Amino acid sequence: MTKEAVAGDVALITGASSGLGAAFARQLAARGCALILVARRVERLQKLADELSIQHHVAAEVVAADLAQEPEMARVEQRILQCNNLTFLVNNAGFGSGGMYYQTDASRQFDMLRLHTLAPARLIRAALPGMVERKRGSIINVASIAAFASVPTSAMYSATKRWMVSFSEALAAELQNTGVRVQALCPGFTRTEFHDTPAYRDFDRSVVPDFLWMSADEVVRRSLSAMERGKVVFIPGFWNRLVVWALRLPFVPVLARYYGRRRWRDKTNRVA
Repeated sequence: MTKEAVAGDVALITGASSGLGAAFARQLAARGCALILVARRVERLQKLADELSIQHHVAAEVVAADLAQEPEMARVEQRILQCNNLTFLVNNAGFGSGGMYYQTDASRQFDMLRLHTLAPARLIRAALPGMVERKRGSIINVASIAAFASVPTSAMYSATKRWMVSFSEALAAELQNTGVRVQALCPGFTRTEFHDTPAYRDFDRSVVPDFLWMSADEVVRRSLSAMERGKVVFIPGFWNRLVVWALRLPFVPVLARYYGRRRWRDKTNRVA
């Protein structure tokens, strides 16, 4: 997809009510894409849709859905099947949850599994036949640099994000010469609402050096540019790439596992 959308192009974005999803919506609307915005928070979605429709003169449809729930997942899947000109699919919906896996809320962990793996798989499966037939389309799966680490207390999160990377790589290989591109976007610390949830109530942003943080707009701008260059696994920012390189050193995973266990023990002792 070029920097300017072709008339009639449609982008469907999940998790569009804030953060990276909203940033994708703004930048794709600026390129002339009509929007289908999917998230749970319908009031925020509608506000964003109204804003972008007025600012960029594009159609903006709101679909309120919790993609961790099968009936709502199926409803968005059907909306994709009804769209004859879907050019961009951004699988951004997701959340994090800390804690020892066997002690955490099981239903919450299984919601994460469905939201990060089953929902993207189904939406992509619905979108691909039309994209391949039209020989044109772009799919971005928002993963994380956590995909390259295995830290205790984030077992499901890092595993599902790794799945996103692996799935995207395989799809990209399958879709060579079809005109359809796939990217696994792996951001690091990003200034969004991700860390504002109860799961991260003990997270102190100030402990992370300022230079490691990126804005959502910058992450999305770089992602779209990388997509145009055909980059399949994209880690935005020098420092994030350096972190991922370091995670591949033999001793770093050992330190990460130690830190994860130690952090959780310290937190448990404070609560006790």
